[in-house]
Amino acid sequence: MNLPAIEDRLDARQLAEAFRQFSEASEALTGAYAGLQTQVGQLTERLSVLMGALPAGVVVLDRDGRVVQANRVVEAMFGAPLAGVDWAGFCTDRLAATETPGEWQLDIAGELRRVTRVDAALESGEGHIVLLNDVTDAHHMRLAAERNERLAAMGEMVAGLAHQLRTPLAAALLYTATLVQQEMGPADRERIGNRAMERLRHLEKLIRDMLLFARGETLGREPFGICELVAELTQTLEPLARAKGLELAAACACGDTRVVGDRKAIAGALTNLLENAVQALEAGGAIRFEAEQEGAVARFSVIDNGRGIDPALQTRLFEPFFTTRSDGTGLGLAIARGVARAHGGDIGIQSEPGHGTTFTLTLAMGA
Repeated sequence: MNLPAIEDRLDARQLAEAFRQFSEASEALTGAYAGLQTQVGQLTERLSVLMGALPAGVVVLDRDGRVVQANRVVEAMFGAPLAGVDWAGFCTDRLAATETPGEWQLDIAGELRRVTRVDAALESGEGHIVLLNDVTDAHHMRLAAERNERLAAMGEMVAGLAHQLRTPLAAALLYTATLVQQEMGPADRERIGNRAMERLRHLEKLIRDMLLFARGETLGREPFGICELVAELTQTLEPLARAKGLELAAACACGDTRVVGDRKAIAGALTNLLENAVQALEAGGAIRFEAEQEGAVARFSVIDNGRGIDPALQTRLFEPFFTTRSDGTGLGLAIARGVARAHGGDIGIQSEPGHGTTFTLTLAMGA
């Protein structure tokens, strides 16, 4: 028997079998690939339909932050195609931060709109998905609700307000009528005139506070240094505290940190807290004015070592027109809380009779 010939025939059959198996595997892979392509096409089509149907704007970014895909809603928002755009730089030019954290202002053909923005990283680490939602109508409804709430509060206090207006007005009229008496000397005339002016100024302050409370909105936005504001207010209030025999100290741990908001309104709210502390303390008392940053929040604290506030009164301090002072309007703390809330923060109080009081005003840092 010729063994080499037999081995050659076996090698040929094995080679043929190997080619047959390879051909079958190749056909199977080709079919599987075609099936995958079909599925990918279907998924891509469904994703495109879904993105087009979503009421929110959707932007897909690659790992370099450039736009890979954007739906019609977001392109309509910005009025331009976004494919290939550097998203971070584009947003810097088009989106402006607002007083509400997470909300941005966008100018669409001369109309100012509000949008929320949410960034989510892809699990693969190859990019991000950004969702933009137009919340302009919700923002207007929120402002309207807040205004209606303030107006309702004013309506409930009309009787008390009328009394507060009538009392200083009656005093001013009485003092003014006294001035026409011919026998009055210059010294008495000056004294009575000063008292009349004092009552009229009280009326002016009451009306001004009423208007601020009714409007309840911040009109300006500018970046300003937290420590600069603390230093300015401390310098302004220090003579008032010193005249009453009080010690006023300040501390700011924010360095050069800046916050964005209505500087005048915030300064007014903090001034109200400081003036309340000055008026509440007796000679020898001490006030500490502090500021610090906690994450995305700026925190201002006005701390005094006075007699404290009764718990029953603490719950009413922020009610419009509620006051414990004969010359108070009862609107200062309500206005201050409105300013804080308009900047994404609030005002809180910690007080215990005999152990002093701490008022804390917080603001969202903004962007």
